[in-house]
Amino acid sequence: MTVQTSTAKVPGARHAPRKRVSTAPQEATDQVNVPGLESSTPLSPPAAELLAYQLDLWRRTVRYLDTLRERANNMLEHERAGKPPLLDFDYETVLDGRRLARPANYALLRITRVGDDCLEDCLVASKPPVMIVDPRAGHGPGIGGFKRDSEVGMALHEGHPVYFVSFFPEPLPGQTLDDVLHVLRRFVEAVAERHPGQSPVLYGNCQAGWAIALLSADCQGLAGPAVLNGSPLSYWSGESGINPMRLAGGLLGGAWLTHLLADLGDGRFDGAHLVANFEALKPANTLWEKDYQLFANIDSQRERFLDFERWWTGFYTLSKEEITAIVDNLFVGNRLERGELTVCPGCTIDLKRIRNPLVIFASGGDNITPPHQALDWIPAIYSDTQALKAAGQRIVYLLNPHIGHLGIFVSSRVARLEHRAILESVGDLKDLAPGLYEMRIDNPTGDPDCHKPQYRVSFEERHVEDLDYPDQAPTFDRVRALSEYNVALYETFLGPWVRLAVNPWTAETLRQLHPARTSRLLFSERFAPWMSGVKWLAEVAEPAREPLDDDNPFRQWEALMSDSITSALTLAGTTRDSLCEIAFHSLYGWGLSSENEGRS
Repeated sequence: MTVQTSTAKVPGARHAPRKRVSTAPQEATDQVNVPGLESSTPLSPPAAELLAYQLDLWRRTVRYLDTLRERANNMLEHERAGKPPLLDFDYETVLDGRRLARPANYALLRITRVGDDCLEDCLVASKPPVMIVDPRAGHGPGIGGFKRDSEVGMALHEGHPVYFVSFFPEPLPGQTLDDVLHVLRRFVEAVAERHPGQSPVLYGNCQAGWAIALLSADCQGLAGPAVLNGSPLSYWSGESGINPMRLAGGLLGGAWLTHLLADLGDGRFDGAHLVANFEALKPANTLWEKDYQLFANIDSQRERFLDFERWWTGFYTLSKEEITAIVDNLFVGNRLERGELTVCPGCTIDLKRIRNPLVIFASGGDNITPPHQALDWIPAIYSDTQALKAAGQRIVYLLNPHIGHLGIFVSSRVARLEHRAILESVGDLKDLAPGLYEMRIDNPTGDPDCHKPQYRVSFEERHVEDLDYPDQAPTFDRVRALSEYNVALYETFLGPWVRLAVNPWTAETLRQLHPARTSRLLFSERFAPWMSGVKWLAEVAEPAREPLDDDNPFRQWEALMSDSITSALTLAGTTRDSLCEIAFHSLYGWGLSSENEGRS
């Protein structure tokens, strides 16, 4: 079952369990009750069903528009408040990375309270601390703990002291990836100092996962177990027809566009660009399905939608130095897997240097970070299983067959099952012999209060040779070469003129005019005064006391039309991805055999 806060399919009217109705014939003059009306005027069934549907449609439309109005106001309010982390837990700041000798815009938080309950009596002294790091991928911090059934919540429920790595909306001037890694290492040391003799368990979500991998593989290394959730380490890997995002760098001519956008932002890269890339992956969901599911189930989905959108629309920025290093070295260059990434003078990252146990959590339903990108680095650096064992390393992977990318971090069901199982089993990692293992969870109950032995966790030994993903290096090597050439051309001829023309005012104007902002903020009364009238109408159109019958033929027709629109947009997205893949292989795959291209 796929569970995603932003894209999870909520049962619509056509799919919901239908109410049992009488099959006895009804006279045309029988009384028909219409929700919202108290008139006793007899109506024929078709007329009554149409009137009931029109009233329901009006009510849902008003409440839907009011929800968009409230989302825009929440977005403005969050920005005025300084975009604090959206955690559903009380916390205190342990370290502010901006005040360290080598600063970066990060902060180490300690979770202190859940609602009215103090944590001190709930923590288990023998359990190691857990440090959760959220990704800087366009959004703000909080996705690992913005509700009770989350990574933070499960770690607290299991009795672990919990620390959360937050970050601020704006980077420090000239902030580099090396600065960020330096601050993160200082945070790990601070947590370890607070809990002597217990190496912290590090949780890295998405991009934060490769940041933890960089710390584990640098010259100092890490001691505690690291859990990498949906984290890409092999950026060129993927499956034909399923993972189109990895092709974007080649189709855009490499990383030069990232340099241009950062220069247009006056040295800052707007996270709204990254969010727009994510939304473009599934046009059916972005353009129709997500909003229609809200519209169709406005009474039950309103608060859930608003809670998630507070995080989704909180766009953060990165410095030019950070984003270009990430794109040049990781997304396009793939230098991490190849051992060519240098984070500081004299220290090159080598994934073979990792000695702390790794737990890799990936999903077959993740089209952003598929299992290929999460696991393909293992056979790339270890020739076989014996090489992995000789290195003394323990790598455990856990696969979910269906959950989407965000569901790995935000799904309540995943938090209650997989993340609970990981935390309950983290102490068993040290007892494993060096090697590769698959973590299997047998007979799960799904109960948020269950523990071992109500379900059983096993570690089944696997072979590195079984991770046989197609080698796509030849085509992507050409992408990297073209990218380096285009970046050199841009920085030599165009970049200086762009930087000369841009100033803070123009950069802020472009930021505010980004479609990801304007498409949402235009529903606020601040920009559209007539939305105040929508607010008044929404107060009149209160939630329905009696929902419209699911057997209403007009509601069924609406659901059918929605399915048709979704199918058309899905087909358009699939066609677009297929054409992009054909174009990519035409540009970069010429002269290569199908085997070298990695086509299955």
